Parts: sequence; structure tokens; C-alpha cells
Amino acid sequence: MLNAYEYIMEFTDTYKKYQNAPSAIREAKCVEVQTRYWFQPMREDDLLAGRFLIAEIGYCSEPLLGRSVSYFYDPQRIDALLQSDLYTDAQKQDIRDALEFWKGEETRHKTRARFPEYMKQALPEDIYWEHSEVAFPLYRIVDAYMDYDKLMRLGLDGLKAEAARYKEKAEKEGGDVALFEAMMMAVDTLSAVFLRYAAEARAAAQTFGSAPAKREQRLKLANALEKMAHDAPSTFVEAMQLAWLYSLISGVLNYGRMDVYLGDFYVNDLESGRITEEEALAYTQSLWRLMAARETVFHSRVVIGGRGRRNEANADKFALLAIEASRTVIEIEPQLSLRFYHGQNPELMDKALTCIGEGRTFPMLYNDDVNIPSVESAFEVSHEEAEDYMMFGCGEYVLNHRSIGSPNGIINLLKALEATLYNGHDMLYDKDMGLKLGGLEDFETFDELYAAYKKQLTYYIEILAQQEQIEYEVVAEAGPYLYMSMLFDDCMERGKALLNGGAHYLGGTLETYGNVNVANSLYAIKTVVYDQKRIDRATLLKAMKANFVGYEKERKILMDVEKYGNDLPGVDTFAQEFHNWLCDTVRSQRERTNLHSYMIVIINNEANTILGRFTGASADGRLAKEPMANGNNPSSGTDTNGVTAMLNSLVKLDTHHHAGAVQNMKFSKDLFNNHRDILKSLLATYFDNGGAQAMITVVSKDELEQAMIHPEKYGHLMVRVGGFSARFVTLAPDVQREIASRTLY
Repeated sequence: MLNAYEYIMEFTDTYKKYQNAPSAIREAKCVEVQTRYWFQPMREDDLLAGRFLIAEIGYCSEPLLGRSVSYFYDPQRIDALLQSDLYTDAQKQDIRDALEFWKGEETRHKTRARFPEYMKQALPEDIYWEHSEVAFPLYRIVDAYMDYDKLMRLGLDGLKAEAARYKEKAEKEGGDVALFEAMMMAVDTLSAVFLRYAAEARAAAQTFGSAPAKREQRLKLANALEKMAHDAPSTFVEAMQLAWLYSLISGVLNYGRMDVYLGDFYVNDLESGRITEEEALAYTQSLWRLMAARETVFHSRVVIGGRGRRNEANADKFALLAIEASRTVIEIEPQLSLRFYHGQNPELMDKALTCIGEGRTFPMLYNDDVNIPSVESAFEVSHEEAEDYMMFGCGEYVLNHRSIGSPNGIINLLKALEATLYNGHDMLYDKDMGLKLGGLEDFETFDELYAAYKKQLTYYIEILAQQEQIEYEVVAEAGPYLYMSMLFDDCMERGKALLNGGAHYLGGTLETYGNVNVANSLYAIKTVVYDQKRIDRATLLKAMKANFVGYEKERKILMDVEKYGNDLPGVDTFAQEFHNWLCDTVRSQRERTNLHSYMIVIINNEANTILGRFTGASADGRLAKEPMANGNNPSSGTDTNGVTAMLNSLVKLDTHHHAGAVQNMKFSKDLFNNHRDILKSLLATYFDNGGAQAMITVVSKDELEQAMIHPEKYGHLMVRVGGFSARFVTLAPDVQREIASRTLY
């Protein structure tokens, strides 16, 4: 195994050696070096092989595994090496020289260099969004769901043989021979990883002389690893091990419909006596712990349930096992997600609610009866394709091993409204921002204001759509993502890499934040400024700039205006209209790009709080630097008409023209566990009325308050932040306060 210095030098030298070679060959050679550093030894309690570290430089698809997309360097990790006593002065100079090289070769740098000047001016250079801007680019490819069924069917030797067949075809037809040659090299690299772990497992078995059960387990694992280095799996453990190591080397962060591709193996092993339920649970628990150790935060999706599964009875058996693993392994990953529909085995939902009720926040619930027709409409695909929709990250949708829809842009809708009201000026940080279209005092009618705001948003939406296309082009030039391309529909058949014409559907998505605050703010301005004339335009601008200090009366007037989340026709209708305009405007960008689709995702991590820190006071009464509403949920504490009214508002926002939205719900332990019949009826009505999904936290108000005072006592407390879960005590104080302020039902 390489140390950090050896790895940086060898990886950099390899890249330089193959810098002018076909990008697929360069990727294969660099990844081979990478595997000898990134893959880490097993721990004694691991039942499966596959631990992974995050490196100082490398090649990956997602910043969570590095700093950016494709070829990257991480200055913080490199600086830590330079500050350590592990290396000589000469070695440290070598590292500095490598760093200088990667500053020019980093794929993110090359992507930004491709931006037209106006895009560079509109989008900040930093890849993080912890500062005051309207829009932010993200550099990543995060949503590729691979065809694990194909992997299970072929095994590594079968996959290599398929690449060899397509290589012969490419040679005859003048295709990309290097792509398939590199795929064969990539399979050999992964086979070597299996054999290294097999040798490690055999060596470990010798140390367990006084523990025969552990020794036997390691020997069985060694045998499985040796077999999986070449052959297709025939047992549950072999299939699980193959899927896990392939996922790690590929860089994907989500693991597909696991009940489909593992269900048959599981049931066959149970029926043949090769494994017991207890043993299968232990292996699944071990896999869950390995996923948690990967710390992908917003990802790590394991999808179970839903329409379109073959051998549904077998899949259900594994789905129940997966829920039990999530109930018994107290971790924030994997993000287990249950798809369901009318007529599905009710045992899955019952077990899911029990797991959620114990404070696990998993599984998340996705309503196929709403989502399948919505995906069919939004993506303009067949019903059969829509049946295989998948959710990833914080709640975005793609098609299983068929479409790409990476969310590579962020827009702060409320900051854009601030720019519009103050004539292209950031009133919180006193700088120019956005288009200068006139300010609130210049707009004689609400329609003029609304039109200007839409123009402001359209300016940024068009830039972010173009940025997505440019990023795909540069990333495709950097390398083909060999492991993903081998297990993605149409890539091998077309003889093209994932982002270079291989993927059946190449789309993009745009993360939107502040949706609800904008609807509430615009409705308040329309009502009290233009219709009722209770606050004049100049006074409103002064009040918001002063953060309502000295304008408490005006703030109360604004806060008393109808708020989304209470099933009130006025504001909810306005929220619907704005939602529809935003969805359609973003969706229309596919006409200006080569993307098959471009849609908004109304998801949330803690960005509603982070972006809120840099956003001034707003006309809904929200104070400067305070959090915005989470996803398309009501702004915290403003849903005052009860849970039924809140849910009724949620279902009014059309799901047929976006790529995912988040519904976070916070229920008391008493309602969830002691009145389960009421709870089930409430959720059933919500889903029947069009509810697409639910992310549920079951907690008491006292627990959250005490956890903020005595964090050392509440390390076990898990909450749903937005599109991810976290241990409550690990969150930033303002994020904790935002979660605590959400209405508890």
C-alpha cells in the first residue's frame, strides 16, 4: 500500500505520462494507482471487505470524495501533509511542485476557464456557497445509478468479455477502440482489488486461532473474494460483496434497488440452508456500517419497494431485512428509501413506520402512485421507464441506469428577490448583484415588480443551464468514468462514454432555495403594499434594510398576511402560480442546450440555513440572516392551522414538471407510537391526495431543547435535516435552532 507521498508522486507521474493518451487509457492507468492508496484494510469486525479513504489528489465524480469533479486536488489535505513531520524537506518540495501542476490540470479549473466572461462575472469562483450571491455552480456528477443486475449476471470476467466484443466491433467500424481497451484494463484493476482483499482475509484468518468462528468467516470471505475477482456471484454474500466493491471503485454514491438485485440471492440461500436470517442480517448490518463509514452525507441511497420489481416476493424479503438493519444499526447512512403503492405488501409499510417511530428517520417514504406518472410527465418518458425512477442525494429523481440529472447549480430565489427590490444591489453587504431593472419604488404595479423579478431569475437560470452543459463537456473530455459507463444503458452499445453521448438521457437539475419565502414575500407585498396600501414602497425598503428595527409595526403587518402551509386559498394559489412558472422556465432551458431535460429540484440539506445567513430581511417578516423555509415546506412556525391544513398545502404544488421535492415532517413520539391508527390514516389521506413523499422525524420538543443544552447526553438523537439525516448534536447551532423551530405535530 502506498503512503501519501508515494501516492501523490506516482499518481501525478502517471497522469503526466498518459496526459496526451486517449482519456480512457489515462483514466484506467490513474485509477489503478489510486486503488493501491484509496482502498484500506478491513477492520476486525467487518464481515465484508471495502473501506475507502479520501485522498489529497485523484479522480472521482463527486467533491465528497475529493475537492471537485474528475481530476482534483485538495489544498487543505495537501497542506496538512506539508505541516506534518512525516516527510523530508525534499519530499515536501516535491508535493508543492505537484500541487502547482494540479492547479492547472484540475477539471474544475478547466471547466471555469471555458465559461464566457459574463458567466464568470455572474457565478462565484469558489465551489462552496458560504457567501452572498444569487447563484452558485457545483462541480460534480452525483446521480449515476448503475445496472447492478447486469453486474450480477455477468461478473467481472463476463463484463471484460463484453468489453472485448465491443472492442472488436469498434476496430471493424472505426469506433473508439481505446474506450473498450480501457474498460478491460479497469476490470483487471478491480479484480486485483478483490485478490488483495482475499489475501488479507486469509492472512487475518491465521490470527483468529482462538476464535474458530471468526477464522471460518474470514476463510469464507477469502473464498468469495477470490471467486468474485472473476466469476458471477452465486450466493447472497458474494453478490453483496461484488456490488459493494464495484460501487466504491466506480465512485457512485448510491446503491440502487438493492431488494431487486439481492432479493433472489437472499431467498435462494435461505431456502437452500446456505445462510440463516440471523447471518444475513449480520452481513447487511456490516454493509450498513461500511456505508456509514464512507460519510457521503447527502447520498448513500438504498432503494427498496415499489412497482416494477421482478420476483416481488423475494424482493420484499430483502426489503424487510434492510429495514431491520436500519432499525438496529444506529447510523445516519445509508439513506434507506421505501417506494410503495396501493396493493403492495403492507408488512413493508408497517415495519417502516415502526423503524421511523423508534427515531431512525428511515426509511423515507415515496409514493409510486404519484411519482411514476409525475416522472413520466416531467421526463417525457414511457410508463415503463418511469416505473424505474430513483431518488438520490437530497431527493432528486433520475431513471435507473438510464438518465443523468446531476444538480450542478444552486439559486437563492430570495436573494434574487432582494436584488430585484433594491435595483441590483445586495443591501445586506452593500455591493452590486444581479441585473439593474429598477427597484421597488420604480414599480408602480405589482405586475411590474413580478415581471422584473422573473426577468432577474431567468437571467440566472439561463446561465446555470449553460454552465451545466459546459461542465458535462469538460468532464467528458477529462475521462469517460469507465466503471459507470460499463453499467449504464446504451454506453457500450453506442460505443460512447457516459457523458459523451453514451447515456440514454443526459439531463441536469437546478437546486432552488427560498421558494416558499419568495411566495410568502411577494404575496405580502402584493397584499399590503399594492392592494391595501398599508405600507408604502419606500417604507418597506427601509424596514427590511433596518432588519425591522424601529419598524416592528410594519413587520407585524407583514407577518399577519396569509402564509403558505395553512390551506388558505390566497397565498397557496400564488405559491402554485410561482411554482408553475419556475418549473416551466427552468424546464424550457433544454431548448437552449443539448440537455434532454433541465428541471428544478426543491430539495434541501442545511442550505436553507446556510444561504439564509447571507440573505437580508424579507417581506414575509423573516429577519436578516435567519433560515429560509426547508424545501417546499412551510416556513418554520408559520403553519398554524394544524397538520391537515399543512399537508393540504403541500399537495397543491404540482409534481409533474420538476425532478423532486422534499416534504419534511416532524411528529411527536406520542402521536406516532401511541396513536398509530390516527397517524396511518393521516399519512394515507396525504398520499391519496397527491403527496409524493415524506421524510419524517419522530422526536419530542424537550429532547431537542435538552440536546442543545447538554449535547454530551444526546449523541444518539437523529433528525431529518432536509434531504439528509444527522446526529442533532453535530449540526451548527443555527441549523439546530431551525430544526427545533419547525412545527411539531
